[in-house]
Amino acid sequence: MSTAHAAPAPRRPAAVLSDLLPGALARDAALVAGSAALVGAAAQISIPLPGTPVPVSGQTFAVLLAGAALGRTRAALGMLLYLAAGVAGVPWFAEGSSGASMPSLGYVLGFVLAAAVVGRLAERGGDRTPLRTVATMTFGTVLIYLVGVPYLMASLHVGLDKALHLGVTPFLAGDALKVLLAAGLLPVAWRFAGRRT
Repeated sequence: MSTAHAAPAPRRPAAVLSDLLPGALARDAALVAGSAALVGAAAQISIPLPGTPVPVSGQTFAVLLAGAALGRTRAALGMLLYLAAGVAGVPWFAEGSSGASMPSLGYVLGFVLAAAVVGRLAERGGDRTPLRTVATMTFGTVLIYLVGVPYLMASLHVGLDKALHLGVTPFLAGDALKVLLAAGLLPVAWRFAGRRT
């Protein structure tokens, strides 16, 4: 009789930061709900700008971080939850708003796409170095604009030039700062996680 035991399966390396947490099903449900709540809280850090219905807020930073930390599926589900709950009446869009009548709702729709794509890029190592993180976060930001600007155009009945003036130009400096902040935070988080695993 053989007394040899099968070797345990090797532990799969974490694709994104949240994979380092134990308890897959409960963890994933909590992360999806938590990412929606994080974006809702970040949306309350909001500064209205004169002449545009789109406020400056912390939402995009939270969306991009959620995408990188949670990966494609969990991040997209979190943003779908954020969108659905906000449309249903939870007052957690920017400036405590809710519903489907806001001209800036297109940006929230863009959050779903951006979170999924940033999450996928992070699963492939797009948040492991500062340079890769800048590229990943910049791409995610562009995706938010690609959905938000056409929605703004349709909602306000304005052309592309006006929509860019209202919904992109005032936010470029802030978005660059958010991208740089993420490029500093995420690779450091990975280095810290690597020392603990």
